[in-house]
Amino acid sequence: MKVLGINGSARLNGNTAIMLNIAMEELAAEGIETELLQLGPKGLQGCIACYKCFERKDRRCAVEDAMNGYIELMLEADGILLGSPTYFADVTTNMKSLMDRAGMVARANDDMFSRKVGAAVVTARRGGAIHTFDTLNHFLCIAQMVVPGSSYWNMGYGREPGQVNSDDEGVRTMRVLGRNMAWLLKKLAD
Repeated sequence: MKVLGINGSARLNGNTAIMLNIAMEELAAEGIETELLQLGPKGLQGCIACYKCFERKDRRCAVEDAMNGYIELMLEADGILLGSPTYFADVTTNMKSLMDRAGMVARANDDMFSRKVGAAVVTARRGGAIHTFDTLNHFLCIAQMVVPGSSYWNMGYGREPGQVNSDDEGVRTMRVLGRNMAWLLKKLAD
């Protein structure tokens, strides 16, 4: 089994990556392979509504950039953690582009992410995190993914890289999320 963590932050190895890695440490402790994909600062093209994915049905986006590689990684994974910092009370533009384009390709190809396990991870300086969490969960649900819960909303608070490590409840929430995701993955595999 494998879980792909997708860091939608422009900051590599910042607070969102830290929170994703905490959840993935728990998954690894349960024998589940993990991989962290960091979208980083380079911008992703948004969906251009060309509908070529519906014509071709080849599990690929017609826009040629890194997206098709990301879609392949998502297809290979049994579980997906979507992580985003809170930018003006929502996900980053790169995360939104990933959700829109991968989501459209998935719908064009028999809902190819359905029944994968998926969970949202959010970081914020102070506010807006609930809306970001909702945006990520809306994607997971419309993709027909199975979403595990945790002991609280999957959020960590801190502005400067590393500050989320001081959010004890956020760290605990990520650990419980990782354990719950591992449990669910194993149950679905039985």
